[in-house]
Amino acid sequence: MDIAYDKIFSKIKHYAASNSAMLVYIALGKLFLNMMFHGQYGYFRDELYYIACSDRLDWGYVDQPPFSIFILAGSRRLLGDSLHAIRFPAALAGALVVLLTGLMVRKLGGGRFAQAFAGLAAALAPVFLGNGARYFSMNAFDLLFWALAGYIIIMIIRDNNPRLWPLFGVVAGLGLLNKYSMLFLGFGLVMGLFLTKNRKHLINKWFWVAGLIAVVLFLPHIIWQVHHGYPSLEFMRRASTEKNVAMNILDFLTGQFLMTGFVQSVLWLTGLYYFIFHSKGRKYRLLSWMYFALLMVMIINNSKAYYLTPVYPMLIAGGVLLWESILDSGKKYWRRSLAVVLLVIPSLAIMPLAVPVLPVETLISYMKFLKMTPKAEERQSLGKLPQYYADMFGWEEFTATIAHVFQKLTPDEQAHCVIYVRNYGEAGAIDFFGKKYGLPKASSGHNNYWLWGPPEVEMKAAIILGNSRDLQENLNDLHGPGRFQQVELAATTTCRYCMPYENNRQIFLCRKPAFTFQQIWPDEKNFI
Repeated sequence: MDIAYDKIFSKIKHYAASNSAMLVYIALGKLFLNMMFHGQYGYFRDELYYIACSDRLDWGYVDQPPFSIFILAGSRRLLGDSLHAIRFPAALAGALVVLLTGLMVRKLGGGRFAQAFAGLAAALAPVFLGNGARYFSMNAFDLLFWALAGYIIIMIIRDNNPRLWPLFGVVAGLGLLNKYSMLFLGFGLVMGLFLTKNRKHLINKWFWVAGLIAVVLFLPHIIWQVHHGYPSLEFMRRASTEKNVAMNILDFLTGQFLMTGFVQSVLWLTGLYYFIFHSKGRKYRLLSWMYFALLMVMIINNSKAYYLTPVYPMLIAGGVLLWESILDSGKKYWRRSLAVVLLVIPSLAIMPLAVPVLPVETLISYMKFLKMTPKAEERQSLGKLPQYYADMFGWEEFTATIAHVFQKLTPDEQAHCVIYVRNYGEAGAIDFFGKKYGLPKASSGHNNYWLWGPPEVEMKAAIILGNSRDLQENLNDLHGPGRFQQVELAATTTCRYCMPYENNRQIFLCRKPAFTFQQIWPDEKNFI
């Protein structure tokens, strides 16, 4: 019996010091770091909308495919609705990206330190660190699907094993069900194969089987789009022309370095060199051509800078391979230690911009110290905080203000009250926080709230958020023939750190309607 226990402990000890264990430790460290600060601020605007979507499961939504919403619905059922519970799946996806980055290095022939260093580089890259820390989003799973796809591509090329293409098809199909950006990966892959000697895979039957698998997995969403009149195409067209800030090439390229980090940028640039010119890396040259194809198409399409970031784990893996021989020569302990210090210190310095590790006032002071001004990616003015932080503030207070107006109504009016707001964040906040105030579900013409239809209640009173900052303009919009006969300014929103356009919004209490929302609903659609 003692001998058996000795063998078990010996195996545990061996595994605890193995290459895989080192990667697991780093991935778990990232997961723990993310989870520590999940409750630092509040629910993010999109999270509140995603929660509303997860209460209405479907094969598609105006602004996204359904995969991440299915994940959220499952996690809510198992873990609840706390900030930690809502954000855990995204944090777990981020940890798996770290693990896969190290495993890519292993498949490329890298040793233990190279694997751990690549994993640490991915864990500390601002974009990867933030996507698992700040809020639940499809972007966290997008990073994971791209990393999985990259790992499979490396295995296929390394072992010349086209029979793995169907596995790639499964990942691509699920990735498409999560975010349309997986189409970019498919385009880049085809270009990378075509421009290298790996073009033989383009006529291999298993490659086409992979494509068929991806289409079959994505088919339910395509059918949903057809059934609903392709709402996502309208959403993407309007977002591109009316919502997103036009980004010049320099801003797009600068964004790549800022989001990946200083040492990480050195690594992925080195990775491009490694895959194109190095004798051992040329076998995987398609990865570099894939990157350049993606870079070109995203610049042409005026994409947001972060759209390209899922490709970097593969390039970081290649870059680490080139640096491994340099770090292992001479006094390798000191060289490795210096490399880790150079990676960790800049990452710690910018960590507050990726993870809410600081109280909000301290963060604002720290940004001033760094002389960093929040930069908008959408056509909205910013306050003291970047949008990804500002949109975590003010929602519960906003709902409480709506509730205060609601409580002025008679019981009969409350039973026949419509709450109409202007965007999915406001509607999601009322649906989520309004339960404890006894508020009815909100209505809005924004994205999927419009698809869910007008309020079904026979309206006797309405609480409506003004569409403008101008009092007279709002009154003209709400009061008069064919509108409401009684309109009064009932409250004004107040929030200190939220997005500026959500502050000082006018809330109106309206009575004696001369219309129904069913009548005006077609004109309320706002897909953007």
